[in-house]
Amino acid sequence: MTAAKAGDKVQIHYTGTLDDGSVFDSSEGRDPLEFQLGSGQVIPGFDTGVTGMEVGEKKTINIPCEEAYGPVNEAMVQDVPRGQIPAEIPLSEGLMLQMQGPDGQVLPVQVKKFDDETVTLDANHALAGKDLTFALELVSIN
Repeated sequence: MTAAKAGDKVQIHYTGTLDDGSVFDSSEGRDPLEFQLGSGQVIPGFDTGVTGMEVGEKKTINIPCEEAYGPVNEAMVQDVPRGQIPAEIPLSEGLMLQMQGPDGQVLPVQVKKFDDETVTLDANHALAGKDLTFALELVSIN
């Protein structure tokens, strides 16, 4: 059989879990994920884990945060004055908002905490700082 290698377009079913066993993403009930190995379309550890698999093979891989979404970057956590958030937005911890960066790019941020004067916003990826586990099944190599 042929093993998946850089440049191959692959289709894979997966279930991603955190250290506590909670599922954060899965292809269950959907079409398999399709991507080109080695192209940077998926996190580095996922690319590495699929490389060398054969069609029909199943395996579980563990990806440290450094090979996933990286560690939490404290520079991406900012306190902003409450007045900069429109008053009609009811704030709650965990609420996702969109901010516009200086270059006009839309940046998703999460409300970490707030009070009457300050809102703490976190622009880190929701999975930053987390080690990930994936159960994989290689469906096809093209």
